[in-house]
Amino acid sequence: MTEVRARAARHKGQLNFETELKALLYAYGDVSIPLPETVRVLDEIVTDFIIETCHQAARSATYSNRQKIKVDDFKFAIRGNEAMLGRVQELLGMDKELKEARKQFDVAEGEKGLEKGRGGRGRGKRKRGEEGEEED
Repeated sequence: MTEVRARAARHKGQLNFETELKALLYAYGDVSIPLPETVRVLDEIVTDFIIETCHQAARSATYSNRQKIKVDDFKFAIRGNEAMLGRVQELLGMDKELKEARKQFDVAEGEKGLEKGRGGRGRGKRKRGEEGEEED
């Protein structure tokens, strides 16, 4: 966190990641119901980190004369933390692979439907005697 921002009224009683932090604490060996102060402090740390990272990314976008923040701005903001940057790149690569796999699956499913003359949508009437299929 590069610059100190006012924290006075930012998080007044609001917990953004309460359930996730409780699960994380339990996964790392804490009791099943952690102290509320622990969850509150961790929530504040995580929220501050996210806000600061977003501010850094916005600064990077502004420096590049852009109104919108891109993924590359976030990569630039976390470039100092190699482990985090590597994890982000890994997740982005996995997301790209999943999108391509979904696209190929949708295309393959569409071709299969077109071969039968249905266009891959809805349930159409089948002709009698077509490739051993029964009548509807």
